[in-house]
Amino acid sequence: MALRAALRVPLAAVTILEDRHIDAVALAARGCETMLIQRRARAWIDLNRSELERDPAIDEGAVWTAPPLTSAKVRGGLGLVPRRVAGAGELWRRRLDAYDVAARIREDHRPYHAALAAELAAAQARFGAAVLLDLHSMPSLGPGKPRVVIGDRFGRSASGRFVAAIEAVAEAAGYGIALNTPYAGGHILDTHARPASGVHAVQIEFDRSLYLDPVGDGPGDGLAATAALLRRMIDVLADEANATIAVAAE
Repeated sequence: MALRAALRVPLAAVTILEDRHIDAVALAARGCETMLIQRRARAWIDLNRSELERDPAIDEGAVWTAPPLTSAKVRGGLGLVPRRVAGAGELWRRRLDAYDVAARIREDHRPYHAALAAELAAAQARFGAAVLLDLHSMPSLGPGKPRVVIGDRFGRSASGRFVAAIEAVAEAAGYGIALNTPYAGGHILDTHARPASGVHAVQIEFDRSLYLDPVGDGPGDGLAATAALLRRMIDVLADEANATIAVAAE
């Protein structure tokens, strides 16, 4: 496996980058909704980063971007191809070949975003509006801290009605929530959200302890309850989307 051969750390060290088993939660909650699952390891390429966020500290092709997008994430080692992770340090045996990273962009990053854009366009054409729910997981923020974080790019990626509806569901279920802190959403929301045109996008981060086993490795006893919470969130988003379309049609 190319990823394993290129790493200077054990493969287990990069699992911290994963939204571990959040796809299991989504699959358990899913009804008839369209669902895209990222199958490539985030250590290989992060689909929630711009393809301009190439890290010059590790990527020989970073100079190809004019200039590279030196975001805070890139400076922290979490660019398009992550350079380092907490607790493990630097990830790669050697600097990344420019053509190798370009191939990852061409074969993984662009097709994913093209597929997502096509699905949103089809939904908008069919229903008059589209809602993207971008699911992630987060480490526990600590005792008494939020266990669900909703991101809408500080109000830029979705109508406030959608965010308020999700907040109400989480609060009714007794979960502590936060909005945009510490996760406001990233490249996926920035790229695909167009609320003024009827395409809304919201990111949700679930505390991994809600649905993983005690060691944080596999699905745990809380997965069913977390999936049920997500299902209620999906339902209220659909209700709000239908209400938005009805208002626009009047």
